[in-house]
Amino acid sequence: MSSTIAPPLPPALPFEPIMRISVEQYHLMIASGVFADDQPVELLEGWLVPKMPKKPSHRIATTLLSDELKAILPAGWHLVNQDPITTAESEPEPDVMVVRGKVRDYADRHPGPADLGLIVEVSDTTVARDRGVKKRIFGRASIPIYWIVNLVDHQIEVYTDPTGPDEQPDYRQKHIFGPSDRIPVVLDGKEIGQIEVKAILP
Repeated sequence: MSSTIAPPLPPALPFEPIMRISVEQYHLMIASGVFADDQPVELLEGWLVPKMPKKPSHRIATTLLSDELKAILPAGWHLVNQDPITTAESEPEPDVMVVRGKVRDYADRHPGPADLGLIVEVSDTTVARDRGVKKRIFGRASIPIYWIVNLVDHQIEVYTDPTGPDEQPDYRQKHIFGPSDRIPVVLDGKEIGQIEVKAILP
């Protein structure tokens, strides 16, 4: 007679309220060693949220996109992958971002909203989160352009014209680019080049 062991149930949500933490408290926790350098969490709207494990397709798309962007970036900008940015209430770690200035300009702080020209999340298992809380965070912070490389639907979603700290922060404009399309890459309102969607998708 064989028996199977049922997988463990996920922990139940607590009935009592959970305290949110500020960006400053999060920084103190990191500085005091509460989190290891490679701890897979990020601060989203005051909540500590686990980051999802990355599949090979996610890694490939991130690398391909980074290579395409590096080839067209003008002077005065640089590329950063999977590192933190700091907003008023969050510290997400986007997959790809185009940052103003030089790498050494950020020796004592993470980039903030005014430093960012473009943010990209590569989505397979995280499409709902990237269209939800992440888009809300970036829209609230007035980050001008947000891309979702949607590996599930084989498309790239481009969000522009953020509402800023609105009652329901979002982006006013959304454009979908399919595998046969080219995406204009815009920094500070100026198109610096175009990237083929098929060059990014794994």
